[in-house]
Amino acid sequence: MTTLTLKIPELMAAELAAKAKCLSTSKSEVARTALDKYLHESPDGGGSSAYDVAMALGVIGAIKDGPADLATNKKYMEGFGRD
Repeated sequence: MTTLTLKIPELMAAELAAKAKCLSTSKSEVARTALDKYLHESPDGGGSSAYDVAMALGVIGAIKDGPADLATNKKYMEGFGRD
């Protein structure tokens, strides 16, 4: 394993030590785990896209008999948002 030396703020060092103590592991292991997670996230910040979440929830394609042009036909927006 290669050794890496870096400078971190005092507060971060304290948080790292506390996390390592809480997990009963070394500060190096906590840092390696955090760095590994950071390096393997997707470039856009990780997580799922709105499309992925909607698909997982089953809301895409949930309405089978709605109008096909709902998003583009202005007649469906007449009076929208008015009391």
